Amino acid sequence: MATPTQPKIDPLVIAISSRALFDLGESHRVFEEQGLAAYQRYQIEREDEPLAPGDAFSLVQKLLHLNTLLDESPVQVILLSRNSADTGLRIFNSIQHYGLDITRAAFSGGDSPYRYISAFNSHLFLSTDGADVRQALESGVAAATILPSKRPPRQQELLKIAFDGDAVLFSDESEKIYKNSGLEAFTTNERKAANEPLSGGPFKPVLAALQQIQMAFPDGKAPLRTCLVTARAAPAHERVVRTLRAWNIRIDESLFLGGLDKGEFLRAFDADVFFDDQQGHCDSARNHVATGHVPHGVANN
Repeated sequence: MATPTQPKIDPLVIAISSRALFDLGESHRVFEEQGLAAYQRYQIEREDEPLAPGDAFSLVQKLLHLNTLLDESPVQVILLSRNSADTGLRIFNSIQHYGLDITRAAFSGGDSPYRYISAFNSHLFLSTDGADVRQALESGVAAATILPSKRPPRQQELLKIAFDGDAVLFSDESEKIYKNSGLEAFTTNERKAANEPLSGGPFKPVLAALQQIQMAFPDGKAPLRTCLVTARAAPAHERVVRTLRAWNIRIDESLFLGGLDKGEFLRAFDADVFFDDQQGHCDSARNHVATGHVPHGVANN
């Protein structure tokens, strides 16, 4: 057990949908093709058969593993499901089968469970339902739609999380200038505003919480690394550096790619997950890493 070197930290609370945590594809097909009653029978008859891991399973498993390395538990995971508690018993049995430390849940009986995200004081919501993700973002919670990845999960203990910059870690105020007026106007604005910190985007609190977890470990010993992967390039990089400095938030690695494809760099970083606001970047990244689309900002209007 590592001995924390910092005062007690507030836990990072992650709400996750059952379809992101487990593979419910076959169950969902039964529901779509045969209806609710058939779905209920299907789940109850198989409630002792563990579900296969879903697209976010490995990420959740690694995040919860951090709790075993510290004297306190810096990560809490909340399960959110459209199932009823009755049909959801198979999900909880699967959680126990894999030894996941998940004890809190909301089963909404067919309604969207997003309304419970804030009630649980969640920092992050992960789901396969884009509508629920958008509603969570609109309520002020970081959220992403987990996309199926073509790469198998990494088995290493070290957890690596990568973020896009504008509209994810930062607001989309600069991206709006780029979208509306082009690259030259964007570059000119960022050069002039280099000393003005950007406003925070939806994932700023997530990055801050991850840093608190890192600080609970001895220097250089945290089994967690973060990376900024942005299309920005010099001279627009300076505002990003000064913004993070003003926030008093450190990020382990920063890649300023100047428009290069992000996929190969994410593979080189060996990310467990990457969060980006642009669907095109996500479609490329998912060939190399698990990817979360953040439907926020001007690129998604």
